[in-house]
Amino acid sequence: MPRELRARTSRPNYASLAAVADEENAETSPPKPSLDEDEDSGSDFAPDKLSTNGAPEDLQGDAEDLPGVAEVERQELEETPKRGKKRSTDAGSRPITRLPSRTGNSGQSHKPSPKIQSVQASTSKMSAPRIAKMYALPNPSVHHRHRAIPVFLRKERVERLDAPPKLFNPPDVVPTNSMTSDQSLTDRISKAWGYNVGPGPVWNIMEDRSYFKEALEATEHPEYESCRRPRVHQSVIVKPGWTTLNEHRAARYLPTDTVLTDDGQLRPPAPVHCYLGPYDRQTRVEMAMFDSHATSEYVPGDKSFVFNAGAPAWGADWCPTYSDDRPYRGYKHYLAIAPFPSRSHSPMIGAKVQRPAPACVQIWGLQSKHVDVSQANHSCAGELKCEMVLCLDSGPAFEIKWCPLPSHDQWNGVNMGEHRRKLGLLAGTFEDGSLSVYVVPDPEDVRNQSGDPTSPTFVHLPEPLLRVELEETSCWSLDWANSETIAVGCTNGYVAVYDIGHAIRTDQGPNILPTHYISIHQSADPTVLATGGYDGLECLTDIREPHGNIINRTRDVINSTTYSVFAGGPIMIDHDNTVKAYSVSPSTLGRGHVYMEPDGPVWSVSASDYHPQLAVGSADGSCLTTNTLKSTRRGGSVPFFVHKIFQLDYSRNTGEFRMLDHFLPQETQEKSTNVKAKQGKNDESEASISTGVWPPEVGVQRVTWNTGNGLSGAPLLASTTGSGLCRVDWLLGRWIRDKVPYVNVPNMRKEVDDVMDEDTGED
Repeated sequence: MPRELRARTSRPNYASLAAVADEENAETSPPKPSLDEDEDSGSDFAPDKLSTNGAPEDLQGDAEDLPGVAEVERQELEETPKRGKKRSTDAGSRPITRLPSRTGNSGQSHKPSPKIQSVQASTSKMSAPRIAKMYALPNPSVHHRHRAIPVFLRKERVERLDAPPKLFNPPDVVPTNSMTSDQSLTDRISKAWGYNVGPGPVWNIMEDRSYFKEALEATEHPEYESCRRPRVHQSVIVKPGWTTLNEHRAARYLPTDTVLTDDGQLRPPAPVHCYLGPYDRQTRVEMAMFDSHATSEYVPGDKSFVFNAGAPAWGADWCPTYSDDRPYRGYKHYLAIAPFPSRSHSPMIGAKVQRPAPACVQIWGLQSKHVDVSQANHSCAGELKCEMVLCLDSGPAFEIKWCPLPSHDQWNGVNMGEHRRKLGLLAGTFEDGSLSVYVVPDPEDVRNQSGDPTSPTFVHLPEPLLRVELEETSCWSLDWANSETIAVGCTNGYVAVYDIGHAIRTDQGPNILPTHYISIHQSADPTVLATGGYDGLECLTDIREPHGNIINRTRDVINSTTYSVFAGGPIMIDHDNTVKAYSVSPSTLGRGHVYMEPDGPVWSVSASDYHPQLAVGSADGSCLTTNTLKSTRRGGSVPFFVHKIFQLDYSRNTGEFRMLDHFLPQETQEKSTNVKAKQGKNDESEASISTGVWPPEVGVQRVTWNTGNGLSGAPLLASTTGSGLCRVDWLLGRWIRDKVPYVNVPNMRKEVDDVMDEDTGED
């Protein structure tokens, strides 16, 4: 006989019971707010839920709070109906339509959209509305974004520039109140930074926002940089055994060509041919390895330098110098560059090479052409040349980082005895799988006085001061927390933290163990399971450590990350090449803001301790900068600019490069959250002309701001490319309409009593 099914019994409807309970308590309890499940569209701006009248102070209109710019706001608002949509273009980029300005005093009140009203009307009749979010941040208006909140609050006074900085000249600094000494100053200076529309920082309000545990406390003048960034590791000396090599013996450590000679020897890399100068009248320049050119030779007034490292460089960092020692070297800046052995070198993640593996790190010096330390003012004309080449046996470097505090010996001419002076401690992750810390000798002490002054000195360092190796993985990336703690990112997804200060003092380098060893990310090894469930989640589980954490869901590779003290959190890469910052402040924890969307995958991002400008290197050959403290108002008088510093092009037919610069700034277009508006919009000007396929030679693989050389060196930005061509740019910003917010900087920082009513808008 056929199988009989069990009789179905009726079950109570708990939703209906909840509805009855709600009706009984409707008169005594306040109504529950109905939430729209689609209210969070993922936009950088908060949904339009509340009126601006109830907005927090830091999210209200910026222009009305800045007397020096309020008049500019009013002028642009009057011009808005006349100008309509304005287009701005740059060389090699698509035209962009600027959104019309909107203000809160236009007489129009924000009303919820009909869609939201209908959804609220329907959900109000439901007995148990489903809540889609566990928490909600304050969302005052669709035209505002959350302002970055500082995490570290400095109460002591700091330094600021009293005159525009000049290369190789002593800075004119005065003491001032810190940005975070009180809340009103934080609001003022944060809003003022939003009115910077230039490619670099405005010199007026730069300040050192870093903090190190080594800082000298309880001093009479805590604002001095020598107290905030003291000299460290003075007991460390250059490790014995180093030797100087001639050019012939050093050839095996230098970048080489991909083609061998007839007798099987490696030949030097072929010169790079690149067109420099203005777009319509560029000059073809041939650059061999170690050659450099100032762009002022082709564009009068430029303050940039282009040089050839010989091969693709994945490592670049500025060497910090002690503030009291800078005058003895004419305010010279040292830059470390780590090139690959050849242009065809392609490392495999996690694959270790056997030592000795010849490679090098180049030390470049940026100085005045005619240095005279006895003069107060040095020549503004500079030159960049390779002064020293470190010949190493650890293989090419994936990333290098100087100790963030000055670790060099004194430059005042004091005789250091039998030991050579050191330039600093340089840490790096190398292809042998190690984290190695080298003591770099001072180029002034190893230079051969009888040799060619235009040729670099080749120094062989057989062993590092400290070498860390892990048997099951390779070291891939690193960062210093202070002068004694280093975090290392490994190729198996683990992060290791080492106390190298204790290891150096106790001479326990070979036996050093990490203080922390944490599994965080998916490894490059086949030990990870990818699973999907009916709940819509995609999970990754490592069978060696069944633990995972999800911070963000993205479909792109994270090649670089940086922490910004001005943005108040880490800056990473999201899907579709988006550069995004995530707040770590408790009030806005996890909230993200999009800063730019380059046309290609992002190789590197860099933030500074002195200013909020963000630098980005992209695979399409572009080096970009933008302001992380943009105005919180969308559609205001201050546009959201992205500045293209330069773009490198390559011709596969001729094998020549072209470097373009002096682009017009691009205005970031905020995407609409209205789906119907997106579907109905058909503007050909919005279509991207980027091909999506770029030669590996043009990729900007590393960008780094000059952090650790004072306020006068903060505008320097270094970048490296896959062709071996590298660049140093001197970038400064400017105020919109050249108007300083709050009339002047002393008034902005409350150095003097406010003699002006902030609401009057007087100049």
